[in-house]
Amino acid sequence: MEPHDPLPPKDYYKILEVDYDATDDKIRLNYRKLALKWHPDKHKDDGAVTSKFQEINEAYSVLSDPVKRFDYDLTGIYEIEKYTLREYLARFKGMILTCNGLGIGHPSEGAEHLTNGGNVADE
Repeated sequence: MEPHDPLPPKDYYKILEVDYDATDDKIRLNYRKLALKWHPDKHKDDGAVTSKFQEINEAYSVLSDPVKRFDYDLTGIYEIEKYTLREYLARFKGMILTCNGLGIGHPSEGAEHLTNGGNVADE
């Protein structure tokens, strides 16, 4: 018997159909919409629906908890190779437009020196 590969990591943002910079409210709204759509009671005896519903719940349990979401954002999977350029830019706009999304300091920190007339002698 050959050992099988573990299941690939899941893109929770893609599962909940939200952008990577989605607000808590947007995550909650999409979760409710998808949970209603994929609830097993609406699709009797369909194992695929039950699996999809469990996946939605799993994604929500991580993304709705600030600590779990932060950890996931640092270590989670982003299926960027499956996106067109337009989809990539739309999904990652928050990370692209804000330095904090990339783990870099706030952009206004460097701008402060520019607004002081460029005086670096005070630093």
